Amino acid sequence: MVQHPEVLWAQRSSGSDEEKNIVYITVNLPDIKESSLEYNLTPESISFKAKAGSYATIFADPIEEKEYAFVLDLFAEVVPEKSGQKLNSRSFNLVIRKKEQKAEYWPRLTKEKVKNAFLKTDFSKWVDEDEQDEVPADIPDDMDMGGMGGMGGMPGMGGMGGMGGMPGMGDMGGMGGAGGMDFEKMMAQMGGMGGGGMPNFDAGPSGSAAADDDDDDDESDDDGPPPLENAEPTK
Repeated sequence: MVQHPEVLWAQRSSGSDEEKNIVYITVNLPDIKESSLEYNLTPESISFKAKAGSYATIFADPIEEKEYAFVLDLFAEVVPEKSGQKLNSRSFNLVIRKKEQKAEYWPRLTKEKVKNAFLKTDFSKWVDEDEQDEVPADIPDDMDMGGMGGMGGMPGMGGMGGMGGMPGMGDMGGMGGAGGMDFEKMMAQMGGMGGGGMPNFDAGPSGSAAADDDDDDDESDDDGPPPLENAEPTK
């Protein structure tokens, strides 16, 4: 049976700046199957249909795959070719450009004044009408604002920038940026040890462990319980 996904919405309005005359819509549905996604935006309506679910992993149980859909007639006309979309693992996000530039908000998202249980206000994006000039329009830089030209789905491995911001192996400078570790310094320390053993990472800047002991004395007791070997034995 087809179900309604949770749909969140918020808006901005402007009588002079079309980029601030927008509607935010978030289809709050994780694990959407990109190949099943059917999304259509017209000047007067929006439709969505997709399957969603997940496989079992070592971290989570599987979520049964189900089909979700909705159709909404919009309160006023919009401009599909100046609207954008983005799909991620948690939701399908839309930024829709209102056609008429007005300072006043739409009184509701839908044309008819009816209550849709699945349609809710997105309080994370909502701003009161008289306060919106103080808050910039929030359009993600990676939002596909090319209208219906492509669904703005999950990026391929080649476009993920080393898995969501992690640098590629060629960009890591010989791992010099990993956790601030200086591999050239480490190799120099190893060379000073005659090639045997590993450097003493517990040593302080002077090469002795005493520097770390001094730092430990200055730390607050709020950092957590003492190590087991220092705890008082129970009686």
